[in-house]
Amino acid sequence: MKKLLFFILFNYNLYAEDFKELLFNGNCTTCHFINKAVSAPSIVSIQKVYKKAFPKKEDFIKYMSTWVEHPNKEGSLMLYNIEKYELMPELGFEKEVLYDITEYIYNLKITI
Repeated sequence: MKKLLFFILFNYNLYAEDFKELLFNGNCTTCHFINKAVSAPSIVSIQKVYKKAFPKKEDFIKYMSTWVEHPNKEGSLMLYNIEKYELMPELGFEKEVLYDITEYIYNLKITI
C-alpha cells in the first residue's frame, strides 16, 4: 500500500509541475523569454529581482501573483523595465493560475 501511495503522489507531483510549465509556456513566453529581454524583461532577471526581495517561496508567490493580477507602477520592483517596455497589461487570469505560474518561476532552475 505504501508503494502505491508513493507512486500516486509522485506521479501527481510530476503532473502538477508539468501543468505549471504548460501554463507558463502557454501564457508568459510570448513576451518573457528565459534568458533574453526582447519585448519584456527576461525570466532570469525577474526571478533574480523577486527572489532577492522575497527569498521565501510563499512570499515570492504571493507578491508576484498579486502584482501580475493587477500590474501597477507603484508596486513594481523593476521600475526601469516599465520605462523600457511599458507596464505589463492586466491579463485577467484567475488567482490560482497566477499562483501556479509564479510557483513555477520560483522553482525554475535557470542555467546560463
